[in-house]
Amino acid sequence: MSDEALLLDVGNTRVKWGLFADGRITRTGSVERLRLNESGFGLLTTKLPRRLNGVVISNVTGAAFSARLSGVFSLYCDSNVHFVQSERETLGLKSSYAQPRKLGVDRWMAMLGARSEVKGSFCSVDAGTAVTIDVVDGSGTHLGGQIMPGLALMNRVLECDTGKITPCSRLSRRSARNLPTLGKSTRTAVSIGTLNAVCGAVERTLRKMRAERLRPKIILTGGDAPYLLKQLDGDILHRPHLVLQGLALIWRDRL
Repeated sequence: MSDEALLLDVGNTRVKWGLFADGRITRTGSVERLRLNESGFGLLTTKLPRRLNGVVISNVTGAAFSARLSGVFSLYCDSNVHFVQSERETLGLKSSYAQPRKLGVDRWMAMLGARSEVKGSFCSVDAGTAVTIDVVDGSGTHLGGQIMPGLALMNRVLECDTGKITPCSRLSRRSARNLPTLGKSTRTAVSIGTLNAVCGAVERTLRKMRAERLRPKIILTGGDAPYLLKQLDGDILHRPHLVLQGLALIWRDRL
């Protein structure tokens, strides 16, 4: 059997994966979850080895999809499938939730991955279908978080709930870096407004934390992270596979 483990981050929109062996995450990729539902899991399994040492999954989509994943990988890869959960404490990371399992497991894994890179306090920002902002202090205690719609979701809300705002296509990363302060077309105004809404939430959080004498490092992940990178000030880490990094720690330490 291979010494590789499959790490799987199942989000609301995409399923992201990576193979973990010899302390490194390699062969990463992603596929839209809707495509898996429509075309089958062959879209994913054909990209993976037939034999794996184990499968570790973070899934935010519910029990039905978990059951399908478990069946597919148990059969295809002939290996045990482990679903991680948010906990009161994991590897020194301590939850602030009264009911820890109600904290999204993707957020928990992202914080775990971030803590492996940052010794002091940090602010983990996952910019996907939703944007989550979580702050952890230097002792590893989660101070709490925020959840807001992602860029595409804000765009769709404006399209659906207003009469004259038409859909805006996704900006290129290059044009996102050069956005003006004020838009002179509806498309530009929406792009500026949605980006500023997310960046403003992050910056306001940092200001509040600094007022409490914390200086958290920003760690960005998620599909829209590249659009935020040049909009935020300061020394920022971009880690596209932050949830997978957290899963790798679980695999290495416990499984």
